[in-house]
Amino acid sequence: MCFGGIKLKADVKAEKITYANDNARQAFRLVTAELIAYALTAIAFMACAVALTYTGLKESAVPVIVTVTCVVCVIVAGFDSARGARGKGWLWGLSAGLLYAVIFVFAGMKIASGFSFDSRTLILIALCAAGGAFGGVFGINFKVKNKSKSKK
Repeated sequence: MCFGGIKLKADVKAEKITYANDNARQAFRLVTAELIAYALTAIAFMACAVALTYTGLKESAVPVIVTVTCVVCVIVAGFDSARGARGKGWLWGLSAGLLYAVIFVFAGMKIASGFSFDSRTLILIALCAAGGAFGGVFGINFKVKNKSKSKK
Protein backbone atom coordinates (compact mmCIF):
# COMPACT_ATOMS: atom_id res chain seq x y z
CA MET A 1 0.00 0.00 0.00
CA CYS A 2 1.25 3.41 -0.88
CA PHE A 3 0.49 6.44 1.25
CA GLY A 4 1.43 9.84 -0.10
CA GLY A 5 4.14 8.42 -2.37
CA ILE A 6 5.74 6.46 0.50
CA LYS A 7 5.82 2.68 0.23
CA LEU A 8 5.05 0.73 3.33
CA LYS A 9 7.23 -2.21 4.40
CA ALA A 10 4.69 -4.79 3.24
CA ASP A 11 4.70 -3.29 -0.27
CA VAL A 12 8.49 -3.30 -0.46
CA LYS A 13 8.63 -6.93 0.70
CA ALA A 14 5.97 -8.02 -1.82
CA GLU A 15 7.80 -6.11 -4.55
CA LYS A 16 11.09 -7.89 -3.72
CA ILE A 17 9.37 -11.28 -3.87
CA THR A 18 7.84 -10.40 -7.24
CA TYR A 19 11.22 -9.34 -8.66
CA ALA A 20 12.88 -12.48 -7.27
CA ASN A 21 10.22 -14.62 -8.96
CA ASP A 22 10.64 -12.66 -12.20
CA ASN A 23 14.42 -13.15 -12.14
CA ALA A 24 14.04 -16.89 -11.51
CA ARG A 25 11.52 -17.10 -14.35
CA GLN A 26 13.85 -15.21 -16.68
CA ALA A 27 16.81 -17.39 -15.75
CA PHE A 28 14.72 -20.48 -16.52
CA ARG A 29 13.65 -18.92 -19.83
CA LEU A 30 17.32 -18.21 -20.64
CA VAL A 31 18.27 -21.85 -20.01
CA THR A 32 15.39 -23.18 -22.11
CA ALA A 33 16.28 -20.73 -24.89
CA GLU A 34 19.83 -22.10 -24.87
CA LEU A 35 18.55 -25.67 -25.06
CA ILE A 36 16.32 -24.79 -28.02
CA ALA A 37 19.19 -23.00 -29.75
CA TYR A 38 21.52 -25.96 -29.31
CA ALA A 39 18.86 -28.38 -30.54
CA LEU A 40 18.52 -26.24 -33.69
CA THR A 41 22.32 -26.14 -34.00
CA ALA A 42 22.55 -29.92 -33.79
CA ILE A 43 19.87 -30.34 -36.47
CA ALA A 44 21.63 -27.87 -38.76
CA PHE A 45 25.02 -29.51 -38.25
CA MET A 46 23.56 -32.95 -38.98
CA ALA A 47 22.00 -31.57 -42.17
CA CYS A 48 25.40 -30.12 -43.10
CA ALA A 49 27.05 -33.50 -42.50
CA VAL A 50 24.50 -35.21 -44.74
CA ALA A 51 25.00 -32.55 -47.41
CA LEU A 52 28.78 -32.98 -47.23
CA THR A 53 28.45 -36.75 -47.56
CA TYR A 54 25.88 -37.04 -50.32
CA THR A 55 26.25 -33.86 -52.38
CA GLY A 56 29.03 -31.93 -54.02
CA LEU A 57 29.31 -29.49 -51.09
CA LYS A 58 32.97 -28.78 -50.38
CA GLU A 59 34.52 -28.77 -46.92
CA SER A 60 35.67 -25.20 -47.44
CA ALA A 61 32.03 -24.14 -46.93
CA VAL A 62 31.89 -25.56 -43.38
CA PRO A 63 33.20 -22.46 -41.55
CA VAL A 64 30.58 -20.28 -43.25
CA ILE A 65 27.84 -22.79 -42.45
CA VAL A 66 28.95 -22.95 -38.81
CA THR A 67 28.97 -19.15 -38.49
CA VAL A 68 25.58 -18.66 -40.15
CA THR A 69 24.06 -21.48 -38.10
CA CYS A 70 25.38 -20.03 -34.85
CA VAL A 71 24.12 -16.53 -35.62
CA VAL A 72 20.65 -17.73 -36.63
CA CYS A 73 20.36 -19.97 -33.57
CA VAL A 74 21.56 -17.23 -31.24
CA ILE A 75 18.96 -14.82 -32.67
CA VAL A 76 16.34 -17.43 -31.80
CA ALA A 77 17.81 -17.79 -28.29
CA GLY A 78 17.87 -14.02 -27.78
CA PHE A 79 14.28 -13.71 -28.98
CA ASP A 80 13.06 -16.52 -26.75
CA SER A 81 14.97 -15.40 -23.66
CA ALA A 82 13.68 -11.81 -23.88
CA ARG A 83 10.10 -12.64 -24.87
CA GLY A 84 8.71 -12.73 -21.35
CA ALA A 85 10.96 -10.10 -19.78
CA ARG A 86 9.64 -6.86 -18.32
CA GLY A 87 12.40 -4.78 -19.87
CA LYS A 88 15.94 -4.69 -21.22
CA GLY A 89 15.34 -7.26 -23.91
CA TRP A 90 18.65 -6.44 -25.55
CA LEU A 91 20.41 -7.37 -22.31
CA TRP A 92 18.62 -10.71 -22.01
CA GLY A 93 19.39 -11.39 -25.65
CA LEU A 94 23.02 -10.39 -25.19
CA SER A 95 23.23 -12.74 -22.21
CA ALA A 96 21.79 -15.56 -24.30
CA GLY A 97 24.25 -14.84 -27.11
CA LEU A 98 27.29 -14.72 -24.85
CA LEU A 99 26.24 -17.87 -22.98
CA TYR A 100 25.77 -19.68 -26.29
CA ALA A 101 29.20 -18.52 -27.49
CA VAL A 102 30.96 -19.50 -24.26
CA ILE A 103 29.43 -22.99 -24.30
CA PHE A 104 30.22 -23.35 -28.01
CA VAL A 105 33.87 -22.32 -27.56
CA PHE A 106 34.39 -24.58 -24.52
CA ALA A 107 32.80 -27.50 -26.36
CA GLY A 108 35.13 -26.80 -29.29
CA MET A 109 38.12 -26.81 -26.97
CA LYS A 110 37.14 -30.18 -25.50
CA ILE A 111 36.07 -31.88 -28.74
CA ALA A 112 38.47 -30.60 -31.39
CA SER A 113 42.10 -31.55 -30.92
CA GLY A 114 43.41 -28.72 -33.11
CA PHE A 115 41.27 -25.95 -31.60
CA SER A 116 42.89 -22.54 -31.49
CA PHE A 117 41.54 -19.37 -29.91
CA ASP A 118 42.14 -16.94 -32.76
CA SER A 119 40.52 -13.98 -34.49
CA ARG A 120 37.84 -16.20 -36.05
CA THR A 121 36.79 -17.32 -32.57
CA LEU A 122 36.60 -13.71 -31.37
CA ILE A 123 34.53 -12.78 -34.43
CA LEU A 124 32.17 -15.68 -33.71
CA ILE A 125 31.78 -14.53 -30.08
CA ALA A 126 31.07 -10.96 -31.23
CA LEU A 127 28.54 -12.16 -33.82
CA CYS A 128 26.81 -14.31 -31.21
CA ALA A 129 26.61 -11.38 -28.80
CA ALA A 130 25.25 -9.05 -31.48
CA GLY A 131 22.82 -11.67 -32.79
CA GLY A 132 21.52 -12.37 -29.29
CA ALA A 133 20.99 -8.67 -28.59
CA PHE A 134 19.24 -8.31 -31.96
CA GLY A 135 16.92 -11.22 -31.15
CA GLY A 136 16.32 -9.80 -27.68
CA VAL A 137 15.16 -6.47 -29.10
CA PHE A 138 12.53 -8.27 -31.15
CA GLY A 139 11.66 -10.65 -28.32
CA ILE A 140 10.93 -7.92 -25.79
CA ASN A 141 8.56 -6.26 -28.27
CA PHE A 142 6.73 -9.50 -29.01
CA LYS A 143 3.93 -9.65 -26.49
CA VAL A 144 1.96 -12.84 -26.05
CA LYS A 145 -1.67 -12.03 -25.47
CA ASN A 146 -3.06 -13.58 -22.33
CA LYS A 147 -6.19 -15.60 -23.11
CA SER A 148 -7.46 -15.35 -19.55
CA LYS A 149 -7.98 -11.59 -19.79
CA SER A 150 -11.54 -10.50 -20.25
CA LYS A 151 -12.60 -9.09 -23.59
CA LYS A 152 -13.23 -5.35 -23.70
